[in-house]
Amino acid sequence: MSHNKLNTTIVLKQIDVLERELVRLKRDILHGLVVRERPKKLKTSLFGSVKGGDITEEMIEEGKRNLFRNLSNNI
Repeated sequence: MSHNKLNTTIVLKQIDVLERELVRLKRDILHGLVVRERPKKLKTSLFGSVKGGDITEEMIEEGKRNLFRNLSNNI
């Protein structure tokens, strides 16, 4: 009789553990449906856009000319 009671107690504890695991899984699934991960944006990098290590005044002036080539000084 005591052996049967021990087995019943063990089985009830295992069922309780499984129930808690199911509740946790349901919560995780529902949370995942509500909060969808957004795709990460690629970060803009200027690495490698300038040749060499030092930036000279000439390079800056060339960049300005290229950037503002369609603007006139008649403002």
